Amino acid sequence: MAEHLDVAESAVSVLDRLPMRDEDGEIRREFVQEISRAIHLPDTPFLRAVVAELHEADLGDLIGALDPDDRVKLVEMTGTDFDFSALNELDDSVREEILEELEPETVAEGVRDLASDDAVELLEGLDDEDKEQILEKLPQSARAALERSLLYPENSAGRRMQTEFVSVPPDWTVGQAIDYMRETPDLPERFYEIYVVDSSRHWQGAVSLDVLLRARRAVPLAELVDEDRRRVSALADQEEVARLFGKYNLVAAPVVDTQDRLVGVITIDDVVDVIEEEADEDLKALGGVTSDEQLSDTVLTIAKGRFNWLLVNLATAFLASSVLGLFEGQLEKMVALAVLAPIVASQGGNAATQTMTVAVRALATRELGSNNAFRVVIRESLVGLVNGLAFAIITGVAAVLWFKIPGLGVVIGLAIICNLVAGALGGILIPMVLDRVRADPAVASGTFVTTITDVVGFFSFLGIATLWFGLK
Repeated sequence: MAEHLDVAESAVSVLDRLPMRDEDGEIRREFVQEISRAIHLPDTPFLRAVVAELHEADLGDLIGALDPDDRVKLVEMTGTDFDFSALNELDDSVREEILEELEPETVAEGVRDLASDDAVELLEGLDDEDKEQILEKLPQSARAALERSLLYPENSAGRRMQTEFVSVPPDWTVGQAIDYMRETPDLPERFYEIYVVDSSRHWQGAVSLDVLLRARRAVPLAELVDEDRRRVSALADQEEVARLFGKYNLVAAPVVDTQDRLVGVITIDDVVDVIEEEADEDLKALGGVTSDEQLSDTVLTIAKGRFNWLLVNLATAFLASSVLGLFEGQLEKMVALAVLAPIVASQGGNAATQTMTVAVRALATRELGSNNAFRVVIRESLVGLVNGLAFAIITGVAAVLWFKIPGLGVVIGLAIICNLVAGALGGILIPMVLDRVRADPAVASGTFVTTITDVVGFFSFLGIATLWFGLK
C-alpha cells in the first residue's frame, strides 16, 4: 500500500515538474519522451499512476503523440487504469489500428467500464469479425444493449445515445424518486433529469432535477411531469438532433423508438461532438476531400481519396480552356487579352466561392429554404453587381495604366461585372439545386461553380473584346 502511494506521488510530482502541455496548449515533447522511457524500462507502476491522473482527452493526445509501437504497449501495461474512452479522441485509423493489435479480452475489459455511447463509438469502426470477438467477451446484458445500439443506422440518434438513464413509474412521489436515486448504485455517471415511463417503458414525460429538488417529498411525480418535453426518434439524423439542441437550448433529450418507448438519452457532450464532426465534414467536402480522411492516413490512402475529384476538376478545366480556343485568333492579335483573361475568371471564382460557402452552410443549418430562397438569390445577385461595379473600376483603371489601351479598361470592366453576377448566381443556385435533388451541395458545388465562372469569365471578356475592337 505504501509503495503504491509512493508511485502515485511520484507520478503527480512528474506532472507538476513537467506539465503535459505548454503555454499554447500543445503537448510537450519532453513529457512524451518521459512516458516513452517508462514504457521501454518498463516502469509499469509509474505508467499506471500517470495514466490514472490524466483526463481522457489528454490521454488520447498522449497516445497520438507516441510512436505507433508504444501505443499498444501503454494500453497493455496500464491495464484497468487505462480509460478506453481516450481511444475515441484519436483518429479513426489510429484507434482501429490499436484495437486490432489488442487481445479481444483486453478490449472487452475496457469496454465493460464505458458508457454505452462511448462503447458504441469505439466498436462501430471495427469489422464484423473483430466486433463479434469483443462482444462475445462481454456480459450478456451489456452485449445485448450494445448490439441493439449498433443496429441503428450510422449517424442516427440511436447510435449517439447512451442507454443508461433514470426512469421511474408515474405513480411515485418525489420522495420515492429521490430515495431511488440515492440507493441505486448503477445510475449514469451524470444526468440532468429523470423520465417517467409506464410498465412497458412507453414515454410519459420528464422531470428536471431542479424541479424535483424544489418539490416536497409527498408531491406526486404526476404533478411535476413535463409531458411535452422535446424528445427525438432513435432513427433521427444526428444533424437534426444537433439543430434541435441549438434551437431549444437543450442539455439532454430522451430518445424513443417507433413505438414511443424510451430507449436512451442524448446529452450535450454528444451533440458537441456531432457539431464538430459535421463542420469538419462540410469543410473537407468544400475542398473536394473525403470526410473520412485523417492526418494519420498513409500517402496512398490520401492520394486515392483525392484522385476522383481531381479527375472531375481536370475535365471541367478542359471545358473552360475550350472557350479560349474559340478566340484563338483574337488572342494572337492582342496579347493583353491572354494576360488579363485569367484575372476575370479568378475574380468570378473567388466571388462565387464566397457565395457558395454561405449558401452551403445555410442549407446545412436549414436557414435557407423555399420560404426565403427568392429573397436570398436577389440579395446575392445585387451583392455580385455592387462588387462587380467596384472591381470593374479598379481593374479597368489598372488595365489602362498597364497596357495604355483605353478601350481595354471598358472591356475588362464589363466582363468583371458579368462574371461576378454570374458567380453570385451560380454560388447560390447550384447548391440549392443539388440540395433539392438530395445531393450533398458541399461535395459537388465547388467544381460546377468554378466551371461556370471560368466559362462565363473567358467568354464574356473575349466576346466583349471582339465586339469592342472589331477583331477578326
